[in-house]
Amino acid sequence: MGEKICISDLTLDALTAYIVGLGQPKFRAKQIFKWIHQKQATDFSAMTDQPKALLAQFAQNCTLAVPTIRRRQQSKDGTVKYLLQLADGNCIETVLMRYHYGNTVCVSTQVGCAMGCRFCASTQAGRVRDLTSGEIAAEIYTAQKDTGERVSHIVLMGIGEPLHNFDNVMDFLDIISCPEGVNIGMRNISLSTCGLVDKIEQLAERDLQLTLSVSLHSPDDESRSKIMPVNRRWPVDTLLSACRDYFAKTGRRISFEYTMISGVSDSPEQAQLLAKKLAGMGAHVNMIPLNNVTESGLHTSSRQAIRRFQTILEENGVTATLRRTLGSDIDASCGQLRRRAMEERKGEDPE
Repeated sequence: MGEKICISDLTLDALTAYIVGLGQPKFRAKQIFKWIHQKQATDFSAMTDQPKALLAQFAQNCTLAVPTIRRRQQSKDGTVKYLLQLADGNCIETVLMRYHYGNTVCVSTQVGCAMGCRFCASTQAGRVRDLTSGEIAAEIYTAQKDTGERVSHIVLMGIGEPLHNFDNVMDFLDIISCPEGVNIGMRNISLSTCGLVDKIEQLAERDLQLTLSVSLHSPDDESRSKIMPVNRRWPVDTLLSACRDYFAKTGRRISFEYTMISGVSDSPEQAQLLAKKLAGMGAHVNMIPLNNVTESGLHTSSRQAIRRFQTILEENGVTATLRRTLGSDIDASCGQLRRRAMEERKGEDPE
């Protein structure tokens, strides 16, 4: 028998083709899609309106993406961080954040990350594999089931580079915004990238109404290349040119993530340069105090340096906000909980 098909990974169109290929009527695809992505069934036996013979076929030839909660941490501010174990034993992180406008889930898109950004804990062990579209969707369903609360917003800012897993992420967006599923609108979804220019161009062609967030973290090539290896492939000006094209094609304002790192990205000169390079883009800069990762040797900027940087941007016509820190009393920074679990497992292994 061949490898089982995870039908959680199938868009409604793909699931329809699969169901029809089994000799079943087309309408069953919508019913099954609803069971998986709206009712969030974790077992085929729950699909009580389906023929027993079809369910038997599913049980023999198919699987569902159903991660297990290996660890759960809850912050005083209501933020919940999950360490989720996948079917193959790999672990990822998912974070639920509570805001006045609703609940946001930050999803991972890969097991590990290949991008090598110095300030990020999730990249230190490298990339293991891509997540499938169904595995990404299951992160949201797991958080909803655990809390009993609806998720209204999604940010693709967890472990991994979403555009490095382009096809699976596009299928995930199709699944999660489908009216037959949880139906989360594209305008409530933010996708973060470290700057894969070729994929930004592909994303622009799709003309999705999501918010693109670009992890910039420095306006000059010298300092950005030191903390983000991707800059050696696509320097700042090349990246910003692609961002301007994206804005022109989609009409969607881009948010630039900017981590405040002492002595690396927080000088007044860099603030002036950043404002100059973002002029005319209608861009928004989201300033982020660095979450200290011990191995990086980097430290967050002082409050005074952050205020000075923000003032310079605003005086030059660039909107800038300081990200509200959630989950600071738990391992809420990307990759921290997974890394700690890996270290503990390593310590338990016999020599």
